[in-house]
Amino acid sequence: MMTPAQCRAARALLNWSQQELADASKIGNATIRNFEAGRSEPQHATLVVLRRTFEDAGVVFIDANGDGAGVRLKKP
Repeated sequence: MMTPAQCRAARALLNWSQQELADASKIGNATIRNFEAGRSEPQHATLVVLRRTFEDAGVVFIDANGDGAGVRLKKP
């Protein structure tokens, strides 16, 4: 679905802080902070909301294909 590293990378591509992601997704900042730090695994529904928020902002998720999962921005 989405790894903590993909979440951090997606935020970096958008130049979003954790608080900006929390505001855009309506997910608590602590949930995002703990997920990105690897301290907790959010519920599936929370990850769906986070991923949809990123995708709506132009992030494309790249599934692991032997080289690992990643993210990129859509072409304008």
